Amino acid sequence: MTFLPVPPGDHAPFLAFLSPWMTRQRWFANKGANPALEQIGTVTLDSVEPDVEAVTHLVLDHTVGKPALYQVPLTYRREPLANFDALIGEFDGRWVYDAPYDSAYTGALLDAITHGTESRGDHVWAVGKRTASHVAAGLQSRVLTGEQSNTSIIFEHEGETPVICKVFRALHDGENPDVVLQTVLAQAGSTAVPPPVGHIVAEWDDRGEADGRATGHLAFAQEFLPGVQDAWRVALAAAAAGTDFSDEARTLGIATAGVHATLAANMPTSDITPDDIDSVIGSMHRRLADAIAAVPELTRFEPAIRDVFERASQAQWPAQQRIHGDYHLGQVLAVPDRGWVLVDFEGEPLRPMKERSRLDSPMRDIAGMLRSFDYVAGSLAVGGAVPSPEWVGSARAAFEAGYGAASGRDIRHSRTLVDAFELDKALYETVYEARNRPGWLSIPVDAIERLCARVAG
Repeated sequence: MTFLPVPPGDHAPFLAFLSPWMTRQRWFANKGANPALEQIGTVTLDSVEPDVEAVTHLVLDHTVGKPALYQVPLTYRREPLANFDALIGEFDGRWVYDAPYDSAYTGALLDAITHGTESRGDHVWAVGKRTASHVAAGLQSRVLTGEQSNTSIIFEHEGETPVICKVFRALHDGENPDVVLQTVLAQAGSTAVPPPVGHIVAEWDDRGEADGRATGHLAFAQEFLPGVQDAWRVALAAAAAGTDFSDEARTLGIATAGVHATLAANMPTSDITPDDIDSVIGSMHRRLADAIAAVPELTRFEPAIRDVFERASQAQWPAQQRIHGDYHLGQVLAVPDRGWVLVDFEGEPLRPMKERSRLDSPMRDIAGMLRSFDYVAGSLAVGGAVPSPEWVGSARAAFEAGYGAASGRDIRHSRTLVDAFELDKALYETVYEARNRPGWLSIPVDAIERLCARVAG
């Protein structure tokens, strides 16, 4: 049965119904005011259940600044489900559900990916693209808890390889690096990422683009690694127990260098130009200004930070390439008998998608991981523990040594450049903590003070 849950041209009642629910979702960025919503299109998946419509709504929020586009998949049922947690409400005589919690949608989603289904809706075109050879039928679905910007659905059944499908809630024009980079790495034979299953790419109306259309990814499925811990939890437990983490950090450095090498061998690279350097350093200065506006106490470090950025502009830079882009311990899994596995290649969440797909310096990833080791000790201190002062230093040194041994690039010879990227990352962290976790603000601020003091010394 095919029907339109929202009559064309009459979206206001539906959006008024949807608005209170959207503001309560973790993936919805603007929680400070009632959203000003506009539906720009829909696409319908072939539901695996009769009389159930699985519709993905593309909804713009115009409340603050540049409009934000969200993917809102919903299911429409004549009879209510037992799972009331996913119920949004009743609209136009049908029960409306958050679709990732409804098997009618999740089955259609995985089927679209694994069979390459093409769908055309109201101003939206979408197609599933398979990259894996086989995915078992009859997998049961559940939503992974704890995510903020996306919704991940786990498909599993005893004896079968489980799959995780990430539904991107905030949509952007441009290819999602999470899809592109992990697919390239896997196809190149790298075991440092989970094998991909496939993805859905869509095209929709966009008044901000010159041709009036935008293209981006809606979902990405890959092998799921159950029962594993991320490197953050592993490192946190080691630091809390006072256990040396050097061996683990060294092998993580080796794995990081391997991923960088594979990306450089299979995707475009370029020698960096003076204009490229000016652009990167300029973005660092803008980040500094934003951080000072958010945390005025950083003003006392401004001359020292700008001096570090100026020194970096005169340093020798490696070739630009594709990188992880938001690299930290939480983006790495410790997999028994396999080693470190990298995930979540989306890049820094606050950067536009097209910026995240640009060539960048591998030093940015290195600096991100160095900051993550510092965060392990800092989070323990915030919680009242007293971490070993040597723990962070030995982990950082071992990571750099592992990366250098595998890549042939001694990080000590790029210290000026790494310092600049590390300060840039700490400034980003300062703004984030000031807005979201004021109790953790001391972690990046103390790091900025230490870095400035070391460079000055």
